[in-house]
Amino acid sequence: MELSWLYGLLGGGMIGCAAAIYLLVNGRIMGASGIAGSVIDGTAGKVAGERLAFLAGLIGVPALATLFVDMPSTHVTSNLGLLVVAGLMVGFGTRLGSGCTSGHGVCGMSRLSLRSIIATVIYIGAGVLVIIAARSMGVL
Repeated sequence: MELSWLYGLLGGGMIGCAAAIYLLVNGRIMGASGIAGSVIDGTAGKVAGERLAFLAGLIGVPALATLFVDMPSTHVTSNLGLLVVAGLMVGFGTRLGSGCTSGHGVCGMSRLSLRSIIATVIYIGAGVLVIIAARSMGVL
């Protein structure tokens, strides 16, 4: 039996634990896009160091894990322009939606926030529609 689902379960559990620890230690919601946005636009203020450390861990831990764990293959494109456009669209969407998957999908839904539940339904639904459209056009 294929065990690749275990990576998703383990990763999801780690994200949930990180969100709970961040809330308990800092008293704030762990929204990765908000944390990154405050560092980029300079509004982080006194907590800039803490937020930079969070972002370093967010990037560094998975990079470090690849040294010790045989990671499953992905189907990410090698088209750099497409990746840049996709990243910009995700950034725009997180600002437009006032949050990201960690802020709305993990932290907001666990607090039964109606706004987060609606946001999550919308972005998951949009993702499903994009995949359906891409597959029908032969892109995927």
